[in-house]
Amino acid sequence: MILTLSCPDQPGIVAKVSTFLFERGCNILDAQQFDDQETGDFFMRVVFDPDGADRQALRAEFEALAKGFSMRWSLRDPAERYRVMILASKFDHCLADLVYRWRIGELPMDVTAIVANHPAETYTHVDLSGLPFHHLPVTKETKFEQEAALWKLIQETQTDIVVLARYMQVLSDGLAAKLSGRCINIHHSFLPGFKGAKPYHQAHARGVKVIGASAHYVTGDLDEGPIIEQDVERISHRDTPEDLVRKGRDIERRVLARALRWRLEDRVLLNGRKTVVFTD
Repeated sequence: MILTLSCPDQPGIVAKVSTFLFERGCNILDAQQFDDQETGDFFMRVVFDPDGADRQALRAEFEALAKGFSMRWSLRDPAERYRVMILASKFDHCLADLVYRWRIGELPMDVTAIVANHPAETYTHVDLSGLPFHHLPVTKETKFEQEAALWKLIQETQTDIVVLARYMQVLSDGLAAKLSGRCINIHHSFLPGFKGAKPYHQAHARGVKVIGASAHYVTGDLDEGPIIEQDVERISHRDTPEDLVRKGRDIERRVLARALRWRLEDRVLLNGRKTVVFTD
């Protein structure tokens, strides 16, 4: 099982958690912790073998310990896979990559739906067989209705995590708030960076020497949410805008996949406007 927690830092947290698990016959397999000296908050992730312990009883009994430390916590069996909805627009490289990684078992999740603002025939390069596909077109005039339909679908499918796989629509403040801590976006730049249309062309015009991508949680502040993962690649004066687009696609794919996998493995904890990521 995987236990994650965060709380105001104070002496004895690690000892209390370790003792709690030991007294119930559980064997700790991996443990990571972080004490944020700036905020005074403590973060911890523990993977343990319950060795036959009653899992519901563990949750109930841990509740009392958690209250004593004012913890925000989660205790999950990895066999209980997260339910994930993927949103896409015309660009399909991130969608194709996530579906492929899911099919080969690299991303342990249940895909509840693929939602796109383009029809299914747009994605001829992606194997969407067996996956529920929903075409929800959106215009400035229909954005409210489209988001209402999207939110209804999220609720009906009991989706835990929403992934914007180059979904080129800005979520309203209301929907972003409803999905707080549950919605991951891939931004086609190393945030903060070039915003708006054709970011790679802007970067090329400025003669940049690195390009990158950032995966972050969605908030009401556009492209300002807590960052989960980033990566960069060096370029040179020989690279054309088309080269930057091609290389950028590769960065976006791997950054989004890493961020999602870490979220599926309960490695990402919110820390105000930042995240704590216990990488493997």
